[in-house]
Amino acid sequence: MALEDRGDAYERKFAHDAELKFKAEARRNKLLGLWAAGLMGKSDEEAADYAKEVVRADFEEAGDEDVFRKLRADLSSDTSDEDIRTQMVAKMGQAMQQIEDESSQ
Repeated sequence: MALEDRGDAYERKFAHDAELKFKAEARRNKLLGLWAAGLMGKSDEEAADYAKEVVRADFEEAGDEDVFRKLRADLSSDTSDEDIRTQMVAKMGQAMQQIEDESSQ
């Protein structure tokens, strides 16, 4: 394999991995929004709208802290920071599994 071909393959893999990461984070944020909406007692329609708000919150800055702050501000004090962060990790795993399952169909 020529050096140029390896470089092209690396660039394609990097782009593919970045796209998967973006999709997984967006899916995670939607799942987090639905989880939080359930805690807040929102209807199905309200939950879907709230999940979109959480997805949009992730565009405020790089990293996960913008999503965390959104959830922290919206959830009652009955939900701890640890609960929120635990759900962030759990929902990322769930999102990645869903994306993997979809790509294997």
